[in-house]
Amino acid sequence: MKKYLLLALVCVTNFSQAATKPNVIYIIADDLGYGDLSVYGQTHFKTPNIDSIAKRGMLFKQHYSSAPVCAPARCALMTGVHTGYGAVRGNFEVQPEGQQPMPAGTFTMAHLFKKAGYATGLFGKWGLGAPGSASEPHKMGFDRFYGFNCQRMAHHYYPYFLWDDHQREMLWGNFGLETQQYAPDLIQDQALRFMENNKDRPFFLLYAAIQPHAEMLAPKKNMAKYRGKFLPEKSYQGVEGGPGFRKNAYGSQSEAHAAFAAMVDALDEDVGELMAKLEALGIADNTLVIFTSDNGPHQEGGHDPDYFKSNGGFRGYKRDLYEGGIRVPMIASWPGKIPFGSITDHVSAFHDVLPTMAQLTGQPTPMDINGISFLPTLLQQGKQTPHNYLYWEFHELNGRVAIRKGNWKGVRYKVAVDPISPLELYDLATDPKEERDIASQHPKVVAELDELLKNARSISPIERFNFPK
Repeated sequence: MKKYLLLALVCVTNFSQAATKPNVIYIIADDLGYGDLSVYGQTHFKTPNIDSIAKRGMLFKQHYSSAPVCAPARCALMTGVHTGYGAVRGNFEVQPEGQQPMPAGTFTMAHLFKKAGYATGLFGKWGLGAPGSASEPHKMGFDRFYGFNCQRMAHHYYPYFLWDDHQREMLWGNFGLETQQYAPDLIQDQALRFMENNKDRPFFLLYAAIQPHAEMLAPKKNMAKYRGKFLPEKSYQGVEGGPGFRKNAYGSQSEAHAAFAAMVDALDEDVGELMAKLEALGIADNTLVIFTSDNGPHQEGGHDPDYFKSNGGFRGYKRDLYEGGIRVPMIASWPGKIPFGSITDHVSAFHDVLPTMAQLTGQPTPMDINGISFLPTLLQQGKQTPHNYLYWEFHELNGRVAIRKGNWKGVRYKVAVDPISPLELYDLATDPKEERDIASQHPKVVAELDELLKNARSISPIERFNFPK
């Protein structure tokens, strides 16, 4: 009996230590595929700084974005609600700048950190509410914001302006066709300054990088490392000047292979600088760092994901609900708390991050969410609750839905045209590349997944996010 009491006391003590308000840096890359990090198998180039997070912590082999494109994935991340119930279920553009806002009063992960006494900062891309809307960053729990409000504007690495809290910071070095001010460098400087300014109090830093989303542009020093190494090159003719230039349309790139590697290289350098800053400030041991990506690899602006095997050998790309479109890298480190060099097969998704942070900071977990904390997996303590199932939906390309229960994966395309089109079925345990549709062999499994799909979503007040009955 004494042994069991001692074990219980150790568990409680360890979880209380986990709730002593560590800093949290959550880094989310843009359109970085499962196979785009060397620690996940990339062989064309190396990502040593990002890999080092995995070496000092944990690598997730079955982590998912909650959507195959930007805005709904980030909405799920911020709210803990998957796309079947989320307010933002797709990319919904508004003019002249911004995307569909979340409803006023939406409780976000940033609000949760604020309630726990954290300084909160967002650096990079938002895409969840236009300037002045109900869900611009400062209304959604962030003390500090620097970067792109609009994801269309974030297509450009040499933009005309960035947002500095509520003010536009004009980048005069990029006017005309000039390329003097590389946006990720400016964002990096502000993120480092935020860390310095808050080193003596707990902080939450959401680092929403724009690499390696198209357009395919990188600084000269990074391009020089890879020029001529990935032949034959792939070229892309974009827009230089004229309508859409630095407002939506991508710029040209005659060396897209080299540019992609250079973009990831620049991101890796930035991550290394963030980690070095933690050491210099003496706060590395009290900081949880998570690195991930918002969806699978894109095929735009000249990127050649098949050349780099960016989807890690899985089927599909960005906008697909096959594994290549939604399975993403995730690695986490927290010295002394997360076991070094550990690997997990725990199945998790973006909407699990908010409840994880609630448990980490000792805050109550909101009741009306779909996420489940994966803190027990991170700390290798306590019992990890699994998902009954994971659900995805996508509202472009005639509509798509998918569901995973255990190792069974159901995928249905063209649901906006034919809501009862045949459900494809895959066994991810034996067929992770989803090459063999075995629906005809398992009618009971198909019926079970079909029933779950019927109840996995609600009617959205935004009509475009509803499939036909």
